Amino acid sequence: MTSDVPRPVLEGRKALVVGVANEQSIAYGCAKAFRELGADLAITYLNEKARPYVEPLAKGLDARIFAPLDVAAEGALERVFDEVKAKWGRLDILVHSIAFAPKEDLQGGLINCSAKGFAVAMDVSCHSFVRMARLAAPLMTEGGTMLAMSYYGANKVIPTYSVMGPVKAALEACCRYLAYELGDRGIRVHAISPGPLKTRAASGLKDFEALLNEAAQKAPLGELVDVMDVGFTCAFLATPYARRLSGETLYVDGGVNIMA
Repeated sequence: MTSDVPRPVLEGRKALVVGVANEQSIAYGCAKAFRELGADLAITYLNEKARPYVEPLAKGLDARIFAPLDVAAEGALERVFDEVKAKWGRLDILVHSIAFAPKEDLQGGLINCSAKGFAVAMDVSCHSFVRMARLAAPLMTEGGTMLAMSYYGANKVIPTYSVMGPVKAALEACCRYLAYELGDRGIRVHAISPGPLKTRAASGLKDFEALLNEAAQKAPLGELVDVMDVGFTCAFLATPYARRLSGETLYVDGGVNIMA
C-alpha cells in the first residue's frame, strides 16, 4: 500500500548553500526553505570567527556537510567541492549569496573606487560564482539549478550602492551566459533580485534605513520581503515546476521594481 502523503518535492536533492552568516542571511532563508522541502544541505561558513554563528544554524537544519569557505583563498572552493563529491557524488542545487567590497571603496562613490577595491568586489561578488559554476557543473549529472543573489541597484542607480551596482550587473550577465552555456546539460541558472533586507551585508551601505522605508512605501504589496520569501522563491526554481525557466533575473521585492 502506498502512502497518500505527498513526498517533499526536493526530497533527496543535494543543495550547496554559500553565504550563511546568521538567521538574517538570505542564504539561511534559502537553506531553510530547501530543507523544509526535503533537500539535503551543505552549508559553508567564512572563517573561524563566523563559525560559532553559523554552526548552530547548520545543525538545526541537519546539514550533512559543514565546511569553511573563503572564496578569496586559493584552493578553498576546490576543497568544498571535493567534499561534496566525496560525500554525495553529485549536486543538484547551488546558491551563491556572498558579496564584498572594501568599506572605503563602497562608501566613497564609484568615481573614487580604487582599482584594487573594484577588483576585490568583482572577484568575491561575481567571478566566484563563475568559478563555483565550473566546479558544480560536472557534479550536476542529472541537471540542476544555480542561483546567485543580485539587487535592484544592478539595473537602476541606487546612489548608496556605489561599486556594487556595476558588480551586480556583471553578476546578472554572468547568470545569463552560464544559463546559455550550461543549458544543454539540463542546468538552469538564475539571478535573484530581492528587495532591501536587513542583512549584515546591507549594514555597510550608507542610509540603508531610508532605503528600507522607501521600499516599504513603494511596494504594491505594502510591505518588505523577508529571507524566507527569497528562500521559497529559490526553492520553487529548484523544483521540476520551474523546469523550463532559465537565465532569468527574478525580483522578490513585493513589486517595488515596477514602480517609478
